[in-house]
Amino acid sequence: MILPALITFALAATFASNSQEAKKAEAPVELAHVSNSLHFVVHAPLSRVAPLFGPEAERNWAGKHWNPEFVYPQEAKDVQGAVFTVKHGSHTGVWVNTVFDLETGRMQYVYFIADVLVTTVDVKLTPLGASDTTVDVTYVRTALVADANDDVRSLGDRDRAAGPEWQEAIEGYFKDQHK
Repeated sequence: MILPALITFALAATFASNSQEAKKAEAPVELAHVSNSLHFVVHAPLSRVAPLFGPEAERNWAGKHWNPEFVYPQEAKDVQGAVFTVKHGSHTGVWVNTVFDLETGRMQYVYFIADVLVTTVDVKLTPLGASDTTVDVTYVRTALVADANDDVRSLGDRDRAAGPEWQEAIEGYFKDQHK
């Protein structure tokens, strides 16, 4: 009777030891979380700049890669609560407009790509006198899987460097409007 009990104990101890080693080997990988901001000035008043940060109006300056498909409202309209999708390479991001206040120049979006990443985009516009507007945009990105860590970091680097490109595109749009 003692021998079977010792064998059972030895097997249990071995299993527990192997199980603990397996858990150590499966230690969670840290997921990337980055926050990056861009800042620039547009030579136009807040009342003209603010609407351009709605997903529909952004089509006017953001280029052909920005093509939101609205889920709500069904007729595309820049409103708080709008839900739309945007292609990001081979993935589709689901976007929600959580703040859309043209008067104060505040817009915020949250978007996610399932099993890849979650992003918040926080836009703050501030009038500089009667004819200029400061634009501050902060992206906060979090990888949902370790395989997305490099992409999240790379997107963060791009976010930080996008200010001059955005400024040029928005001011180019305004120049085209005056022709």
